[in-house]
Amino acid sequence: MNDLELYVDSRFLSPYAMSVFVVLYEKGLPFLCHGVDLDGGANLQPDYAAASLTARVPLLVEGDFRLSESSAIAEYLEARYPAPAYAAVYPQDEQQRARARQLQAWLRSDLLPLRQQRTTEVVFLHPTPAPLDAAGQQAAAKLIRVAEACLADGAANLFGEWCIADTDLALMLLRLVNNGEPVPPELAGYARQQWQRPAVQAWLAQQQGARG
Repeated sequence: MNDLELYVDSRFLSPYAMSVFVVLYEKGLPFLCHGVDLDGGANLQPDYAAASLTARVPLLVEGDFRLSESSAIAEYLEARYPAPAYAAVYPQDEQQRARARQLQAWLRSDLLPLRQQRTTEVVFLHPTPAPLDAAGQQAAAKLIRVAEACLADGAANLFGEWCIADTDLALMLLRLVNNGEPVPPELAGYARQQWQRPAVQAWLAQQQGARG
């Protein structure tokens, strides 16, 4: 196995960088984590931009191989370091795995008003007093509807066993929960429970270290 390196935003606020960090941690893969100063434009420097293609985080480096975009990285790591030798981060059932990937794709491509009005600073740093506008409220309602449709009553995970889609969904729900928005108690409890996973706590510890 080549040495693995992960490039994330230096403030540890990117939900996509966190998702890949969690995948690596859950699989028990040793890796070096590097912060990229997005505010200072370090991601736009020629070397980084060329390596990542998209000039974004996260970026995975494995030997001479470079890969960006969080879903692509997660799927690559699942295929390259499969169960049972390594922990699975996607369901083993094909239909459940497809559903997990559907949820991930949806969380990354929809709900823009919610992502803009409840940034990850609400999740990781502090709430905001600004109310959700009509578009934000519609996005929040859609998130809750989909989450309730996918989670069985009182379920700890989406598909019985934990998968990376659980972390991604919990983070999106915490944009509401941590800001005191109305969220059904079962969904709020699910999100808070997911946040206690050691992999998530390891990301939070990295963030605390970056803040000094």
